[in-house]
Amino acid sequence: MSAQSPQRDGEPANGLEWFGREIEAALIHKGATQRELADATGYKEPYVSKVKNGKALASPQFADGCDRFFTTSGYFARMLTRIAQHGHPEWFVPYLRLEEKAAQVLDFSPFLIMGILQTPEYAEALFRAAHPRDTDDMIKEKVGLRLQRHGVLERPEPPLLWVILDESCLRREVGGRAVMRGQVEHLLREAQTPNITVQVLPFDSGAPPAAEAFTLLTFGDDDGQAAVLYSEAQGLGRVVDSAGVVATGTERYARLRADALSPEKSLRALREAIKEFAR
Repeated sequence: MSAQSPQRDGEPANGLEWFGREIEAALIHKGATQRELADATGYKEPYVSKVKNGKALASPQFADGCDRFFTTSGYFARMLTRIAQHGHPEWFVPYLRLEEKAAQVLDFSPFLIMGILQTPEYAEALFRAAHPRDTDDMIKEKVGLRLQRHGVLERPEPPLLWVILDESCLRREVGGRAVMRGQVEHLLREAQTPNITVQVLPFDSGAPPAAEAFTLLTFGDDDGQAAVLYSEAQGLGRVVDSAGVVATGTERYARLRADALSPEKSLRALREAIKEFAR
């Protein structure tokens, strides 16, 4: 551990590097290759490489696969849980655990682009605005934790992600025009992957069925987990599994979908926004 990597409760502050080093040590001990670990866990070798090099947070399924491959009795699964919880507000951890195993993630973002689709520069600008007293290292750690969430979309069977963005998300210049151009370009690339759909809710659609951000999570039939709704306000969030609340959220989401531009027209709106930020 370098002098620049302080520990928290005996653990490296950079959890990604910690997990990656443990994977590398286990491979050496077993005399196995990165390719063999990829084959055993069902993941592609580039994904395993990113995890091993501390560039991506492992998914729970990958951690479980590592425990089977290395016969480590849940060591990697427990380590992942501890890493995932470090640095996140306590109230956000229940949502993260559910997001990791969701079959569908349905999000409505009325002001800002949701965390799982943010670029590092966009996330940094948001954190600097919200936490002006934080040091550069503290901001860097917060950004790293947010970017880890994208690992959910890189697992072998990723969730279907459907995002409805109010047009204001594309107009608010978070971090400046260059940052916004990079962010919208990232959105455009993500929106063209098979499991991700983005719709833009235009200003001229009138009063929206919902005024606050919320996310609906649904799960596979054999998961045993009921659908939930997550909402956040004033820096506090909560996960609600009430059937009535989820039903109301589902109805509102359907109306938002109907009011928003089609996925194809939304791609055109993203391209137009990129051109505007490039001027």
